[in-house]
Amino acid sequence: MRVVLADDDVLLREGLAGLLERAGMAVVGRAGDAEEALALVAETAPDVAVLDVRMPPGHGTEGLVAAEVVRERHPGTGVLVLSAYVAVEHALQLLGADGGVGYLLKQRVTDVDSFVEAVGRVAAGGSVVDPDLVRELVNVRRRVDPLAPLSAREREVLALMAEGRSNAGIAQLLWLAEGTVEKHVRSILHKLDLPETEADHRRVLAVVRYLQSI
Repeated sequence: MRVVLADDDVLLREGLAGLLERAGMAVVGRAGDAEEALALVAETAPDVAVLDVRMPPGHGTEGLVAAEVVRERHPGTGVLVLSAYVAVEHALQLLGADGGVGYLLKQRVTDVDSFVEAVGRVAAGGSVVDPDLVRELVNVRRRVDPLAPLSAREREVLALMAEGRSNAGIAQLLWLAEGTVEKHVRSILHKLDLPETEADHRRVLAVVRYLQSI
């Protein structure tokens, strides 16, 4: 297995190289910045590129940008990004790609077996997601609930709308008057900020919002 490593921290870069080589992998390139990393990937065609998110010159998201370039120009090369902290937006941007991608916190590197296994999995076309990122994604989803304004009864009505039920059908299932269901539907559309327009079907949009939240 051929690997390119990119990290401006020389000690960390050499330490990772030693770990991978002891595991039987060939480190075919070592870079201190994103530009050098891209040149090495183009030159050596590795199975996987391990890139730090923050690298010179700006120490911003150079590694992430490089990862996206690798995925675009060299689809046969997997990309494993290392970060010092959880950055949900960055991770989602990367993990939106199909297979051969990974996002790990640098603290995870101390677990040698897990790190080596992660590199191998990404190189083989699989995906790796750091457990801390998974927890943060769950927390973000809980904090940003698009259905938060709805009452419990309105959520029930919306769930039945998502099943394709008519107002009459919902009324029958919930033992409500059809007029009451109509009021709930109007309230749902208002609370979800779905104004009436000629171009959109608000009931369908409400159902889409519900499906995105589950």
